[in-house]
Amino acid sequence: MTIPNAIPVFQARGLTKRYGNVTALDGTDFELRAGEILAVIGDNGAGKSSLIKALSGAIVPDTGELLLDGKAVHFGSPIDARRHGIETVYQDLAVAPAMTIAENLFLGREILKPGIMGKYFRVIDKKKMLSEAIRHMQDLKIGIRSMQQAVETLSGGQRQGVAVARSTAFARHVVILDEPTAALGVKEGNMVLELIRRVRDRGLAVVLISHNMPHVFEIADRIHIQRLGRRAAVVNPKTISMSDTVAVMTGAKDPAHLPEDAHA
Repeated sequence: MTIPNAIPVFQARGLTKRYGNVTALDGTDFELRAGEILAVIGDNGAGKSSLIKALSGAIVPDTGELLLDGKAVHFGSPIDARRHGIETVYQDLAVAPAMTIAENLFLGREILKPGIMGKYFRVIDKKKMLSEAIRHMQDLKIGIRSMQQAVETLSGGQRQGVAVARSTAFARHVVILDEPTAALGVKEGNMVLELIRRVRDRGLAVVLISHNMPHVFEIADRIHIQRLGRRAAVVNPKTISMSDTVAVMTGAKDPAHLPEDAHA
């Protein structure tokens, strides 16, 4: 759960991003607290994708600043964000279907054998990768028969589980999830929601981008509403209705007119 009045784990202040005459981000702010699931919602063109790309290092904002644990950081690429302990799972998952689950968990970060074989010959330590993969999947309670089966043999929910497990294996601060339940059935969607809760309970702050409002209200501790390139409001899903949230998101309702306890 969110730690009240905690120093934000991750912040953005006054981010702007323009593409010619199009303004994707117009001085937007963002604040993620320790131990929370923060949902980010917004209509098409609201700037939520640009915001997430800025937070994950996929784009560099024209102006504004990012702060991690209260200290200014600059990401020139997603690799920079990863070095700072921020992992992102995009909607397309970026898994290699023909490779095993264990190989996918360490894709691009393979463990090398100790000594000469690893240092000079770059021989991969498949045995250690397999044992680490088993341990990590068990920690997250992801039920998969064998870590040595190909990802292409898994269901959509299980593939999402592999992608989330890979991110949590290396994240130290933040996990960003882009539409993790999209195109999943009810049962698999609920499985992924439970997985997200377990990620939070392990101490990682989670950013969840989603169009699925029932899922957002079921799992989020707070909801960041993005509109016209700016943060319109941050609301408490326990004290605001879904209809009022959608009304703020679409511009039908001024957030200033929300009850005081609706803000978070």
